[in-house]
Amino acid sequence: MDPESFQTMVVHETTEGQFVRRIEDRSLAELPQGGVLIRVHYSSLNYKDALSASGHKGVTRAYPHTPGIDAAGVVEESGDDRFRPGDRVLVTGYDLGMNTSGGFGQYVRVPAEWVVELPGNLSLRESMIYGTAGVTAGLSVLKLQAHGVTPDQGEILVTGATGGVGSLAVGILANDGYPVVAATGKLEAAQFLLDLGAREVVHRDEVRDASGRPLLRGRWAGAVDTVGGEYLATALKSTRIDGAVTCCGLVASADLPTTVYPFILRGVSLLGIDSQNCPMATRLRLWQKLAGTWKLANLDDLATECSLEGLEVEIERILRGKQRGRVVVNLM
Repeated sequence: MDPESFQTMVVHETTEGQFVRRIEDRSLAELPQGGVLIRVHYSSLNYKDALSASGHKGVTRAYPHTPGIDAAGVVEESGDDRFRPGDRVLVTGYDLGMNTSGGFGQYVRVPAEWVVELPGNLSLRESMIYGTAGVTAGLSVLKLQAHGVTPDQGEILVTGATGGVGSLAVGILANDGYPVVAATGKLEAAQFLLDLGAREVVHRDEVRDASGRPLLRGRWAGAVDTVGGEYLATALKSTRIDGAVTCCGLVASADLPTTVYPFILRGVSLLGIDSQNCPMATRLRLWQKLAGTWKLANLDDLATECSLEGLEVEIERILRGKQRGRVVVNLM
């Protein structure tokens, strides 16, 4: 490869308003100027990436564009003394892959303030099995714990449990001793979830109530909801007194069909999770935990690996809700 050019996935908008994806050679000069130049070894596929790759203007305003909100690799150049050539680093969130050329290219150039030094005990590939999904799952667990939800208080529900955030949340919670009930529409993947540490696996229809009742029997000490809509509303209605529910996704719906009753009669708290703008101090704490006490013994079992050329199939799969675990993109 010419050192001044690199391969990348580029999404183009046609004159007919359609969006097409192609693998192209681009120049380093086309990247943003300044900051830290990183040779990307691995990226990962998130639902937000699939939206950007499909022309969702709520994620990416202007095309042509390279998606990829996660990247892990080696510093090539740095205008900041905090990083030197050869450092192994990762970037998740901020504007990467949204309106800044992202990790689906072999190079990214980003502000130094976005860059995290790779923690010890994690490889670059392992860091992308986590990626934004791991940060989101980890933030969800941290917020439940900060609220006071402890393993002895009862079961924790995880919705969308076979997805990236859901599967990592199941594993992290189980590692910390929580009894996890994993809800999924893919019961054929039940063993996958049990191997991650889930105590019980239920069909998602069992945790979706469309009756309109304002409250249900209190079962959960807490919940990690990754899908939104009626699933989030049902989790709120069926959480016990002073419990908490984290919210990080909208695959099912962005609407929340509920009442104030869970909040004013049971003191249930709804905790929003924003991994994109997570403060750096919290990021560093999370990555140390993901590389340490939260590191999953079977982490590699969560990952499917693909090349840039193989992303097309994986993008369509995640948009259809068929992804299981995490997809790691090998850019070497």
